[in-house]
Amino acid sequence: MSDLLQRLRGRGWRLTAQRRVVAEVLDGEHVHLTADEVLARATARLPEISRATVYNTLGELVSLGEVLEVVTDGRAKRYDPNAHHPHQHLVCSGCGTVRDVRPGSDPLAGLPDSERFGFTVSEVEVTYRGRCPDCARG
Repeated sequence: MSDLLQRLRGRGWRLTAQRRVVAEVLDGEHVHLTADEVLARATARLPEISRATVYNTLGELVSLGEVLEVVTDGRAKRYDPNAHHPHQHLVCSGCGTVRDVRPGSDPLAGLPDSERFGFTVSEVEVTYRGRCPDCARG
């Protein structure tokens, strides 16, 4: 059973066949699929699943905090099941590939008190950008 499925079962979330397929499609490392990619993969496993069910399930997973919505450079939203492990994203400016990365230092520590303007900072989003090996060759 996947990490995401285990977390959902632990929460007592009702796993219908459709919800299970969506969770299975999202399982794995470096998974950052668009809703249409989730739909295509879910349909391959369960042909009767509907677009509305996939979109609704993704919305529920985001609301539950079990999946993150990732938006990069105005491209389509991507869904990241790695919601419970601190990480940042590395994005290819050519093809849009997204990878999870775990920098060695705390990005919050890099913001001095004088630059916080009295804010109590609760989270930091850092996106690293570059070109993946395939795009760098082309």
